[in-house]
Amino acid sequence: MIDRTRLSAFLEGPRFSNFILGIIILNAITLGLETSETAVGAIGPLISAIDNICLMIFVLELVAKLYAFRFKFFRSGWNIFDFIIVGIALAPGTDGLSVLRALRILRVLRVISVAPSLRRVVEGFVTALPGMGSVFVLMAMIFYIGAVMATKLFGTSFPEWFGTLGRSGYSLFQIMTLESWSMGIVRPVMLEFPYAWAFFVPFIMVTTFAVVNLLVGLIVNSMQDAHSEESNAATDNYRDLVMQRLEAIEEKLDKRDP
Repeated sequence: MIDRTRLSAFLEGPRFSNFILGIIILNAITLGLETSETAVGAIGPLISAIDNICLMIFVLELVAKLYAFRFKFFRSGWNIFDFIIVGIALAPGTDGLSVLRALRILRVLRVISVAPSLRRVVEGFVTALPGMGSVFVLMAMIFYIGAVMATKLFGTSFPEWFGTLGRSGYSLFQIMTLESWSMGIVRPVMLEFPYAWAFFVPFIMVTTFAVVNLLVGLIVNSMQDAHSEESNAATDNYRDLVMQRLEAIEEKLDKRDP
Protein backbone atom coordinates (compact mmCIF):
# COMPACT_ATOMS: atom_id res chain seq x y z
CA MET A 1 0.00 0.00 0.00
CA ILE A 2 1.14 3.51 -0.79
CA ASP A 3 1.64 5.76 2.22
CA ARG A 4 -1.00 8.48 1.98
CA THR A 5 1.08 10.95 3.96
CA ARG A 6 4.04 10.70 1.62
CA LEU A 7 1.77 10.75 -1.43
CA SER A 8 -0.04 13.89 -0.26
CA ALA A 9 3.29 15.60 0.45
CA PHE A 10 4.50 14.67 -3.04
CA LEU A 11 1.29 15.88 -4.70
CA GLU A 12 1.50 19.22 -2.89
CA GLY A 13 5.22 19.63 -3.53
CA PRO A 14 6.71 22.16 -5.97
CA ARG A 15 8.16 19.51 -8.29
CA PHE A 16 4.83 17.88 -8.99
CA SER A 17 3.09 21.26 -9.31
CA ASN A 18 5.66 22.39 -11.87
CA PHE A 19 5.27 19.10 -13.73
CA ILE A 20 1.48 19.56 -13.94
CA LEU A 21 1.99 23.16 -15.02
CA GLY A 22 4.20 21.97 -17.87
CA ILE A 23 1.59 19.40 -18.93
CA ILE A 24 -1.11 22.08 -18.92
CA ILE A 25 1.00 24.34 -21.16
CA LEU A 26 1.77 21.41 -23.50
CA ASN A 27 -1.91 20.53 -23.64
CA ALA A 28 -2.83 24.14 -24.41
CA ILE A 29 -0.41 24.10 -27.35
CA THR A 30 -1.86 20.86 -28.74
CA LEU A 31 -5.42 22.14 -28.42
CA GLY A 32 -4.39 25.23 -30.34
CA LEU A 33 -2.73 23.13 -33.05
CA GLU A 34 -5.97 21.20 -33.49
CA THR A 35 -7.54 24.35 -34.90
CA SER A 36 -4.94 24.50 -37.69
CA GLU A 37 -5.77 22.42 -40.76
CA THR A 38 -2.13 22.48 -41.80
CA ALA A 39 -0.92 21.12 -38.46
CA VAL A 40 -3.65 18.48 -38.32
CA GLY A 41 -2.85 17.38 -41.85
CA ALA A 42 0.85 17.07 -41.06
CA ILE A 43 0.93 15.64 -37.52
CA GLY A 44 -2.72 15.03 -36.66
CA PRO A 45 -2.20 11.59 -35.02
CA LEU A 46 0.67 12.93 -32.91
CA ILE A 47 -1.42 15.89 -31.70
CA SER A 48 -4.28 13.57 -30.78
CA ALA A 49 -1.91 11.19 -28.95
CA ILE A 50 -0.35 14.03 -26.93
CA ASP A 51 -3.80 15.34 -26.05
CA ASN A 52 -4.91 11.91 -24.81
CA ILE A 53 -1.70 11.48 -22.80
CA CYS A 54 -2.21 14.87 -21.15
CA LEU A 55 -5.79 13.99 -20.27
CA MET A 56 -4.65 10.64 -18.86
CA ILE A 57 -2.09 12.42 -16.65
CA PHE A 58 -4.81 14.78 -15.37
CA VAL A 59 -7.07 11.84 -14.57
CA LEU A 60 -4.27 10.00 -12.76
CA GLU A 61 -3.52 13.16 -10.80
CA LEU A 62 -7.12 13.40 -9.63
CA VAL A 63 -7.22 9.69 -8.74
CA ALA A 64 -4.01 10.07 -6.73
CA LYS A 65 -5.39 13.10 -4.90
CA LEU A 66 -8.66 11.32 -4.16
CA TYR A 67 -6.69 8.39 -2.73
CA ALA A 68 -4.36 10.61 -0.72
CA PHE A 69 -6.89 13.09 0.67
CA ARG A 70 -10.12 11.05 0.50
CA PHE A 71 -13.08 13.24 1.47
CA LYS A 72 -10.77 16.14 2.33
CA PHE A 73 -10.25 16.43 -1.43
CA PHE A 74 -13.67 18.06 -1.80
CA ARG A 75 -13.02 20.57 0.96
CA SER A 76 -10.80 22.54 -1.39
CA GLY A 77 -12.59 24.67 -3.95
CA TRP A 78 -9.60 24.39 -6.29
CA ASN A 79 -9.78 20.58 -6.21
CA ILE A 80 -13.46 20.74 -7.12
CA PHE A 81 -12.59 23.18 -9.91
CA ASP A 82 -10.01 20.73 -11.32
CA PHE A 83 -12.46 17.86 -10.95
CA ILE A 84 -15.12 19.66 -12.99
CA ILE A 85 -12.66 20.78 -15.70
CA VAL A 86 -11.28 17.28 -16.20
CA GLY A 87 -14.79 15.81 -16.04
CA ILE A 88 -15.88 18.06 -18.90
CA ALA A 89 -12.86 16.91 -20.91
CA LEU A 90 -13.93 13.27 -20.42
CA ALA A 91 -17.44 13.90 -21.77
CA PRO A 92 -18.04 12.47 -25.27
CA GLY A 93 -17.73 15.04 -28.07
CA THR A 94 -20.01 13.56 -30.70
CA ASP A 95 -23.30 14.55 -32.32
CA GLY A 96 -25.27 16.95 -30.12
CA LEU A 97 -22.50 17.01 -27.50
CA SER A 98 -19.87 18.28 -29.92
CA VAL A 99 -19.79 21.58 -28.04
CA LEU A 100 -18.28 19.70 -25.09
CA ARG A 101 -15.29 18.85 -27.24
CA ALA A 102 -14.65 22.56 -27.73
CA LEU A 103 -14.85 23.00 -23.96
CA ARG A 104 -11.69 20.93 -23.59
CA ILE A 105 -9.80 24.21 -23.87
CA LEU A 106 -11.06 24.92 -20.36
CA ARG A 107 -8.28 22.62 -19.19
CA VAL A 108 -5.97 25.61 -19.68
CA LEU A 109 -7.76 27.22 -16.73
CA ARG A 110 -6.08 24.65 -14.51
CA VAL A 111 -3.07 26.96 -14.61
CA ILE A 112 -5.02 29.07 -12.12
CA SER A 113 -5.19 26.27 -9.56
CA VAL A 114 -1.50 25.41 -9.99
CA ALA A 115 0.08 28.88 -10.07
CA PRO A 116 -0.14 30.60 -6.63
CA SER A 117 0.01 34.12 -8.11
CA LEU A 118 -2.98 33.45 -10.37
CA ARG A 119 -4.88 31.87 -7.49
CA ARG A 120 -4.32 35.05 -5.48
CA VAL A 121 -5.76 37.14 -8.32
CA VAL A 122 -8.87 34.96 -8.62
CA GLU A 123 -9.38 34.83 -4.86
CA GLY A 124 -9.15 38.60 -4.71
CA PHE A 125 -11.68 38.90 -7.51
CA VAL A 126 -14.09 36.48 -5.81
CA THR A 127 -13.72 38.34 -2.51
CA ALA A 128 -14.63 41.59 -4.28
CA LEU A 129 -17.85 40.17 -5.76
CA PRO A 130 -20.19 41.24 -2.90
CA GLY A 131 -18.98 44.83 -3.11
CA MET A 132 -19.06 44.68 -6.90
CA GLY A 133 -22.70 43.63 -6.71
CA SER A 134 -23.59 46.91 -5.01
CA VAL A 135 -21.69 48.85 -7.68
CA PHE A 136 -23.47 46.92 -10.43
CA VAL A 137 -26.84 47.78 -8.89
CA LEU A 138 -25.83 51.44 -8.81
CA MET A 139 -24.70 51.27 -12.44
CA ALA A 140 -27.95 49.56 -13.45
CA MET A 141 -29.94 52.37 -11.85
CA ILE A 142 -27.85 54.99 -13.66
CA PHE A 143 -28.26 53.16 -16.97
CA TYR A 144 -32.00 52.79 -16.50
CA ILE A 145 -32.43 56.49 -15.73
CA GLY A 146 -30.18 57.46 -18.62
CA ALA A 147 -31.95 55.09 -21.03
CA VAL A 148 -35.38 56.49 -20.15
CA MET A 149 -34.16 60.06 -20.58
CA ALA A 150 -32.35 59.32 -23.86
CA THR A 151 -35.39 57.55 -25.29
CA LYS A 152 -37.66 60.48 -24.48
CA LEU A 153 -35.17 63.10 -25.67
CA PHE A 154 -33.67 61.53 -28.80
CA GLY A 155 -35.80 58.50 -29.64
CA THR A 156 -37.99 60.21 -32.23
CA SER A 157 -35.11 61.67 -34.24
CA PHE A 158 -32.68 58.76 -33.80
CA PRO A 159 -34.75 55.58 -33.49
CA GLU A 160 -31.85 53.30 -34.49
CA TRP A 161 -29.93 54.39 -31.39
CA PHE A 162 -32.57 55.54 -28.91
CA GLY A 163 -35.88 54.29 -30.31
CA THR A 164 -36.53 51.85 -27.47
CA LEU A 165 -35.33 51.39 -23.92
CA GLY A 166 -33.14 48.46 -24.99
CA ARG A 167 -31.54 50.37 -27.86
CA SER A 168 -30.92 53.34 -25.62
CA GLY A 169 -29.29 51.13 -23.02
CA TYR A 170 -27.03 49.52 -25.62
CA SER A 171 -26.07 52.91 -27.09
CA LEU A 172 -25.29 54.24 -23.64
CA PHE A 173 -23.14 51.18 -22.96
CA GLN A 174 -21.21 51.92 -26.15
CA ILE A 175 -20.80 55.51 -25.01
CA MET A 176 -19.59 54.35 -21.58
CA THR A 177 -16.87 52.24 -23.22
CA LEU A 178 -15.81 55.32 -25.23
CA GLU A 179 -16.01 53.31 -28.45
CA SER A 180 -16.85 55.77 -31.28
CA TRP A 181 -18.96 57.69 -28.81
CA SER A 182 -18.19 61.18 -30.10
CA MET A 183 -18.09 60.96 -33.89
CA GLY A 184 -20.31 57.90 -34.02
CA ILE A 185 -23.22 58.95 -31.80
CA VAL A 186 -22.93 62.20 -29.84
CA ARG A 187 -21.88 64.60 -32.63
CA PRO A 188 -24.64 63.41 -35.02
CA VAL A 189 -27.14 63.87 -32.19
CA MET A 190 -25.76 67.35 -31.45
CA LEU A 191 -26.42 68.42 -35.06
CA GLU A 192 -30.11 68.30 -34.22
CA PHE A 193 -29.89 68.82 -30.44
CA PRO A 194 -27.01 71.27 -29.83
CA TYR A 195 -27.24 70.92 -26.06
CA ALA A 196 -27.15 67.11 -26.07
CA TRP A 197 -23.61 67.30 -24.65
CA ALA A 198 -25.16 68.35 -21.36
CA PHE A 199 -26.64 64.85 -21.11
CA PHE A 200 -23.83 62.73 -22.53
CA VAL A 201 -20.79 64.34 -20.88
CA PRO A 202 -22.11 64.00 -17.28
CA PHE A 203 -23.18 60.41 -18.11
CA ILE A 204 -19.63 59.58 -19.22
CA MET A 205 -18.12 61.29 -16.19
CA VAL A 206 -20.32 59.35 -13.78
CA THR A 207 -20.13 55.91 -15.41
CA THR A 208 -16.71 55.71 -17.06
CA PHE A 209 -14.62 57.75 -14.64
CA ALA A 210 -16.46 57.18 -11.37
CA VAL A 211 -18.42 53.93 -11.20
CA VAL A 212 -15.98 51.85 -13.26
CA ASN A 213 -13.08 53.07 -11.13
CA LEU A 214 -15.04 51.97 -8.07
CA LEU A 215 -14.98 48.43 -9.45
CA VAL A 216 -11.25 48.64 -10.08
CA GLY A 217 -10.66 49.96 -6.57
CA LEU A 218 -12.69 47.14 -5.00
CA ILE A 219 -10.77 44.48 -6.91
CA VAL A 220 -7.38 46.02 -6.06
CA ASN A 221 -8.26 46.26 -2.35
CA SER A 222 -9.46 42.65 -2.31
CA MET A 223 -6.24 41.46 -3.95
CA GLN A 224 -4.17 43.43 -1.44
CA ASP A 225 -6.15 41.88 1.43
CA ALA A 226 -5.66 38.39 -0.02
CA HIS A 227 -1.92 39.03 -0.37
CA SER A 228 -1.75 40.34 3.20
CA GLU A 229 -3.55 37.27 4.53
CA GLU A 230 -1.16 35.00 2.64
CA SER A 231 1.85 36.91 3.96
CA ASN A 232 0.50 36.77 7.52
CA ALA A 233 -0.11 33.04 7.19
CA ALA A 234 3.44 32.50 5.93
CA THR A 235 4.79 34.58 8.83
CA ASP A 236 2.75 32.59 11.35
CA ASN A 237 3.96 29.30 9.90
CA TYR A 238 7.57 30.47 10.04
CA ARG A 239 7.13 31.64 13.63
CA ASP A 240 5.63 28.29 14.62
CA LEU A 241 8.53 26.48 12.96
CA VAL A 242 11.07 28.63 14.82
CA MET A 243 9.29 28.04 18.12
CA GLN A 244 9.30 24.29 17.54
CA ARG A 245 13.02 24.32 16.84
CA LEU A 246 13.70 26.43 19.93
CA GLU A 247 11.67 24.05 22.07
CA ALA A 248 13.61 21.12 20.62
CA ILE A 249 16.92 22.86 21.44
CA GLU A 250 15.73 23.60 25.00
CA GLU A 251 14.80 19.95 25.48
CA LYS A 252 18.25 18.85 24.33
CA LEU A 253 19.93 21.34 26.67
CA ASP A 254 17.77 20.21 29.58
CA LYS A 255 18.78 16.60 28.96
CA ARG A 256 22.48 17.54 29.00
CA ASP A 257 22.24 19.43 32.30
CA PRO A 258 23.13 17.19 35.31
